[in-house]
Amino acid sequence: MNTYTSEQLRAWDKRHVWHPFTQMQDWEREEPIVITRGEGCWLIDSDGKRYLDGVAAMWTNVHGHCRKELNEALKLQVDRLEHSTLLGLASEQSVILAHKLAEIAPSGLDRVFYSDNGSTAMEVAVKMAYQFQVHLGRPERSRFITFKNGYHGDTLGAVSVGGIDIYHTTFRPLMFETVQAPAPYCYRCELGCSDQAACGMKCLDVLEALMAEHAATCAGLVIEPLIQGAGGMIVQPHGFLKRVRELCDYYDLLMVTDEVATGFGRTGRMFACENEDVVPDIMAVSKGIAAGYLPIAATLTNERVYGAFLGEYAELKTFFHGHTFTGNPLACAVALRSLELFESDHLLENLQPKIALLGGRLESMMALPHVGNVRQCGMAAGIELVDDRESRRAYPWEQKIGVRVCQEARRHGIFSRPLGNTVVVFPPLVVSPDELDFLMDGLDRSIRTITGD
Repeated sequence: MNTYTSEQLRAWDKRHVWHPFTQMQDWEREEPIVITRGEGCWLIDSDGKRYLDGVAAMWTNVHGHCRKELNEALKLQVDRLEHSTLLGLASEQSVILAHKLAEIAPSGLDRVFYSDNGSTAMEVAVKMAYQFQVHLGRPERSRFITFKNGYHGDTLGAVSVGGIDIYHTTFRPLMFETVQAPAPYCYRCELGCSDQAACGMKCLDVLEALMAEHAATCAGLVIEPLIQGAGGMIVQPHGFLKRVRELCDYYDLLMVTDEVATGFGRTGRMFACENEDVVPDIMAVSKGIAAGYLPIAATLTNERVYGAFLGEYAELKTFFHGHTFTGNPLACAVALRSLELFESDHLLENLQPKIALLGGRLESMMALPHVGNVRQCGMAAGIELVDDRESRRAYPWEQKIGVRVCQEARRHGIFSRPLGNTVVVFPPLVVSPDELDFLMDGLDRSIRTITGD
């Protein structure tokens, strides 16, 4: 293996690499951290410095970095087959993984369409839902009901069903039209709510009115179950998701759930929908499916949706969508081994005390004057920083308070990344209680330093 100095790597990075969601002019002024290794919940840079991975490699890591069992699964598979195709062939590992996903998914979601990331999983879901309506003789049902602050990826279909202006406004001329409903966010609610439960009820009332008006022209509803991730870790009140399911049934809308961030244990259950006994019609998964090792995604649906695509060749009912690396054997092999580790490590059971520990640490952070709100769903949380808590006045965007807190956290051995002025807490699921305390201690100190508390 070639060895390069930190200085060379940083220089080449600035010269050649265009980073996602990054103002590159700022990046070129800074000294980037270049990660070369990972061990458990820790990242190690080219200078040998260690950082606790507070965002689980962009919300993907489940079992820690370089987990021995996953490494071995990958090595075994690469000696057998690196890649084939699902266009005209079946593939052993993709078959076994599809069978396993059908076993653990909410009841009835037993048809699996593979892709390669969360955006494409949602692109598949949107196209699948619309083509389903076409096959039912309802081509006028071409829109989707979506939620403000929603985020479903960066391909154009996924962007169209999103609802975060800073990410999506630029591309509006390229987007298709949707019907946007308010999302429950009582801390900065636009509906004048008094608390989270009241906010949820008002949002549901507005949602039902929108469905009554627009259902006849909509293919389905798209939602992040329980928590909106990129929108700021916005947690829905209990019962919200279940009522959305009931409304979708009443107005004959397909319910599409985006479990890209919430799936595979993040909320304390294998899938977020299970927390409210909800079964969607279409469910997109990615990120944690292969524990952060390789790009893979899947869109799961039921027999009703799948059946609408069956017909004679000449009827052109085929789902005309595909990806070169669909069902990649390497990714599928790692995903299967990851699901085995969920069982052998009793991962979901062991999460519960850590979820409680995180909740306690978040609650204590509310004592800081510039922490306006904390939000938690399982092992995902957000700490919202404000200029003035009493008036709920936000920090001006250009002050980059969230960014500065996360930069300060590096001095305490933590890598984190904010969503605006919300500091994200999203560690690998195997994080130990001591490591979780280390993470929260470092974020606490960083917030105090940057906000002057």
